[in-house]
Amino acid sequence: MSGHHHDDEIHEHDRGLSYDLPVLARRRMIRLLAGASLVPLVGCSAEDDSSTSAGGNSSAASSSSSSSSSAECATIPNETAGPYPGDGSNGVNVLKESGVVRSDITSSFGDSAGGTAEGVPLTITLTVVDAASGCGTPKKGAAVYLWHCDREGNYSLYSEAVTDENYLRGVQETDDKGQVTFKSIFPACYTGRWPHIHFEVYGSLADATAATSITNTSQLALPKEVCDTVYATDGYSQSVTNLGQLSLETDNIFSDGYDQQLAAMEGSVDNGYTATLTVPV
Repeated sequence: MSGHHHDDEIHEHDRGLSYDLPVLARRRMIRLLAGASLVPLVGCSAEDDSSTSAGGNSSAASSSSSSSSSAECATIPNETAGPYPGDGSNGVNVLKESGVVRSDITSSFGDSAGGTAEGVPLTITLTVVDAASGCGTPKKGAAVYLWHCDREGNYSLYSEAVTDENYLRGVQETDDKGQVTFKSIFPACYTGRWPHIHFEVYGSLADATAATSITNTSQLALPKEVCDTVYATDGYSQSVTNLGQLSLETDNIFSDGYDQQLAAMEGSVDNGYTATLTVPV
């Protein structure tokens, strides 16, 4: 792994607790009010999505949609996009480049170097639903921009080793089920952060490709059992060390609660994994 940018991640990536305190305070207040029965909040599929198991080279988990169809459910927690969003808010803007709307994000596109990210295959499916309807209504015609680091912990467009690449970034429009699917690779665990995937939700594909009017910014967490299995394979050795120094409970983003952000997963190293998450907006 290249070294210096991981130190930057500790201090800049997600900008630390001082940046996140307003978000954390808001989320804690919501939980406090919910506990006092002043604000009824119904979880959409959090506990179902957090059910995972792993054995050898495989793990399986199932997710289910919320049984609630009338009560308002909690929206996906808002998180910082970090210093490497590539959405024009911090330097480069990949969203306005021709070719960014795609489902396979493993390779770079356009005038980039044309590299392909190596690693254990990972398919990511997000289901965007309307929180106001109790998570029962899919958000058809919305759009999701998704990005994450590579097997070495580098972010395309920003990290020194891959500034000429734009892989592991892409946009998809939600279908009739409110779903988007991305074909990717399992990301690394780099110093100071639990393995995660960033995403932004937009009201439409036009908004996404214009890099305007983001409705939600959040992060998906990957289950420890699957991380342990993947990181035991070739190319992920540094992730083993980094993951051993972290937990979801101590991560500066997920420590205040991750039920709504922990992906349900199934698959194997040989056949690839799938990660699914319901995203109420």
